[in-house]
Amino acid sequence: MPASILANEHVLAVPDLARSVAFYTQRLGFEVAWSDAPKDFSNGWCAVARDDCVVRLGHCPDAAPPAELGDHGYFAYWLVDDASALHDAWSAAGVPMLFPPRDEPWGRREFAIRTADGHRIMIGQAIDPPAA
Repeated sequence: MPASILANEHVLAVPDLARSVAFYTQRLGFEVAWSDAPKDFSNGWCAVARDDCVVRLGHCPDAAPPAELGDHGYFAYWLVDDASALHDAWSAAGVPMLFPPRDEPWGRREFAIRTADGHRIMIGQAIDPPAA
C-alpha cells in the first residue's frame, strides 16, 4: 500500500450556516474547531468537532435540499460506545430522530437522526449479533 488514510471528515453544503452551526454545537455537543465565517455565521465555512469526528459546513444556499436526495441524504455512519445513552441525550435536546435504537442482525445497535438541514446520520454501536 503506498499511503494510509489517517482520518475522515465530512463536508456538507448547508443553506443556513448559522442554523447548522447552532444545531451541531447546541444539540449534538460539537464545538467550533475553525471558521472563516463572520461571527454571525452568515456565510463562509466552519468546521465543528466532537471527539474524533469533524464536520465541515459550507454556506451553499443554492445547493439541492437533502430532502431531495432520498436515501442518499445519509452522509455518515458514526460508531459510538453507547447508542442508547446518546439517543436519550439527543432526544432530550430536541434532535429529530428517524427511528429509536434497535438491534440489527449484523451486530449493531443503530438509530438515525436528521440534522437541521435535513441530512441524515446513522449512529451505531457494536454489539454481539443475535444467535442464528
